[in-house]
Amino acid sequence: MNRRKAISQLSLASVAMCTGWAFNRTRVIHSPSQDQTFPIVIQKGSVFTEGSLQKLNVGVTEKGTLHLSPLELSGTQVINAEGKIVSPGFIDILADGPKNLTNDYHVFERFKLTDGVTTTLQLHGGRENPGEYHRFFDPKPHYTNYGVGIYVMGIRLAEDLPHRLKHVEKMLAEGALSVSHSLEYQPTPYWEVKAYAKLAKRYERPMFLHLRYSNKENELMGVKEAIRLAQETGVHLHIDHLHSTGGTFHMPEALDLIDKARQSGLAITTCVYPYTYWATYLHSKRFDEGWQQRYGLDYNDLQLVGTNQRITPESFQYYRKHPGYLVAVPEGAMPFESTIDLALQTDFCMIGSDGGMASMEAANSHPRGAGCFATAIQHAQSIGLPLEKILPKITQMPADLIHPAVRNRGEIKEGAMADVTIFDPKTIQGRATVEFPNRDSAGIEAVILNGKVAYLQGQILAENGLPIRNTAV
Repeated sequence: MNRRKAISQLSLASVAMCTGWAFNRTRVIHSPSQDQTFPIVIQKGSVFTEGSLQKLNVGVTEKGTLHLSPLELSGTQVINAEGKIVSPGFIDILADGPKNLTNDYHVFERFKLTDGVTTTLQLHGGRENPGEYHRFFDPKPHYTNYGVGIYVMGIRLAEDLPHRLKHVEKMLAEGALSVSHSLEYQPTPYWEVKAYAKLAKRYERPMFLHLRYSNKENELMGVKEAIRLAQETGVHLHIDHLHSTGGTFHMPEALDLIDKARQSGLAITTCVYPYTYWATYLHSKRFDEGWQQRYGLDYNDLQLVGTNQRITPESFQYYRKHPGYLVAVPEGAMPFESTIDLALQTDFCMIGSDGGMASMEAANSHPRGAGCFATAIQHAQSIGLPLEKILPKITQMPADLIHPAVRNRGEIKEGAMADVTIFDPKTIQGRATVEFPNRDSAGIEAVILNGKVAYLQGQILAENGLPIRNTAV
């Protein structure tokens, strides 16, 4: 019997007892409206609901929805979450999966689940044909809920503009979550980008934009271009990882520009990931001629992710000619205090990983693909940002951005879908590093996905993910 099958056949009670969890059948003293026995009960935890942490008990119904009560509940399986935080499942809007997910999607989703993520959305890149993606992947088992946006970069490689726009509209009509484009990696005329933004607005979908510039001299021009797009089209414009592209050198000014645009009535949001270094492929335009001057870096500052190997002039030329090798810049390239921490103080910045694991061993992937959300919570606490401030940035705010596709998720409330992450605020921490990126996060105690226990103290117990897409128009 293989290990996965063996685990699935264990009773949750026996697994929990072995790991120190109080997973036992319980009975309660009769009280009004407390007559039923729930399949799962989470008791004694600090439940994040309605913007605050409250001492409540949570029942998961047969339909996979939530019931909240200050009273003790009866459950077939009971999780004692005393001392733990009971949060809505984390939502990653900027998950970046392997380009070929046929064999690797399980690895990608696995590391998201162990980081507390219940919904994995590829909205930075996505797919050229989201409808085809869902037709292929929806019949397969999934560790997380999943969805994709329209990958404009891929569409532009194959078609002229009229066909591109027709294809984008078709994908939106079929339920694609967003329109996503990266202007730095694939420079595109403003008028063409505006045409995509108009389509996104017509279908009331957000546009995810990696800005045009990441250098000190021009980065604010990219922010202004994004604001202009929102102003001229009315689209909800989401700026990808502002601290690495748009606010690396001028974060206060970038945030001020966005804040004033929002005050004028524009729908603009942004996100960051909680790491002071970025990573990207050596064959990308970021490493075109002049990169040393743009970033103040040299060859030896670049590290091949998943190894301790430093780049040399010779290996740089090799990897430039052989696409697919990810390198990381040194820690501190985007200092917390002058970039990420400032963005986290705003009410329009959320967390997005911009990462995903491609393999179980020797992964050439930024550690944010495995540890982004645990790292975000740990870092927020280290700078005195309350859990009540960081948790919406990884739950409700991402859900609102993709509404109505992410319907009835991202919150713990009566009748909501039972996507729940339970974590220990004292031990939560991302353990992935540049040299060893594929490590599970610490402190993620349990994940409930669509009403089933999917992850419990280091063991994956279920594949219960569902597709996330808009209803076809």
